[in-house]
Amino acid sequence: MATLSPATSPKVVKRKGSVRRPRLYPPDSIEVHNAGLNSIRNFLKCHSCYDAFPVSFRLIVLDTKLNVMKALQCLLLNGVVSAPLWNSSISKFAGMLTVLDIIHLIQYYYHTASYDVAAADVEHFRLESLREIEKELGVAQPPLLREHPMSSLYDAGKLLIQTHARRLPLLDNDSETGHECTKDIQQLNQSLRKLKIGTYVASPPGEPKEGPNPYYPLATASLDTAVFDVVHMFSERAISAVPIIDEEGIVVNLYETVDVITLVRLGAYQSLDIKIRDALTQRSPDFPGVVVCTASDSLGTLFQLVKKRRVHRLVVVEGEEEERQGGKKGRLLGMITLSDVLRYLIGNVDIPEVQEGEEETKS
Repeated sequence: MATLSPATSPKVVKRKGSVRRPRLYPPDSIEVHNAGLNSIRNFLKCHSCYDAFPVSFRLIVLDTKLNVMKALQCLLLNGVVSAPLWNSSISKFAGMLTVLDIIHLIQYYYHTASYDVAAADVEHFRLESLREIEKELGVAQPPLLREHPMSSLYDAGKLLIQTHARRLPLLDNDSETGHECTKDIQQLNQSLRKLKIGTYVASPPGEPKEGPNPYYPLATASLDTAVFDVVHMFSERAISAVPIIDEEGIVVNLYETVDVITLVRLGAYQSLDIKIRDALTQRSPDFPGVVVCTASDSLGTLFQLVKKRRVHRLVVVEGEEEERQGGKKGRLLGMITLSDVLRYLIGNVDIPEVQEGEEETKS
């Protein structure tokens, strides 16, 4: 059998390397931004809700037979603002208790009872009666939906968008029941204004703001606004925070539903007619402060702020760009919530409306 030696081996022709260079995009281009966005969407599709669980965490489940005030104390003492509800009579998941439920309850008593009657009745009011309060007020009842812990973060995000919920309970049917995206976040270089993330005032910067609410469609208040007036905004508009502004529209603070709950916990039902400036003195010491950004900031910058400050919303104020157009630096321009960001991250997906009875089959 013949073998090939180095001397008799056929000459190997070396191929010239490609001279075509990869296409490079400037770091602030839309292509780089979209690449980062797609990476995050793929991350959400490839990881389950269970993957997002911390190593150690606390879960509180409340029985629907529990008194509202005891349930509220349980939430506040454990540093949480919502909890799953369990109907022990039929051994079934019964929805979620959130601070908005308490806001609706305050609104109901304001319209239907005196302070003395409300103070006496609330001590015996059970969680199972909250749905009847929503019917009386004519506000939308939260859908009784849930997801499985092994569902993807992407699917959970779609359900949150569909139901306009802020939290989604994860339920398993049996006893069996991270990764950092720093590089991808840095690629999200497009401005919030360009991406149209959040809700902004209808009047452009530099134009006179007139009318009963010059910052429409945003709800606003001043330091001299009564707490009860803000409670009405919370209940009627299903929002959880209102920017506090001065005479020129400069953002000076933020009043949230949890601030109202603090007053209720202290037994200050009759104090809900005090001014916001006085109510702020009773604010919880762990309030993270008002986190602001400008419409010129990038989505990546917003993510870094949320991660660092651990807030659920940011107030958008006029910055240098608006000031050049005749605006005023620090004046209220908009609001961005985590729901707004999630809606953008999930993208334009077809999310069908939830039909009656689906909540019983979703798991």
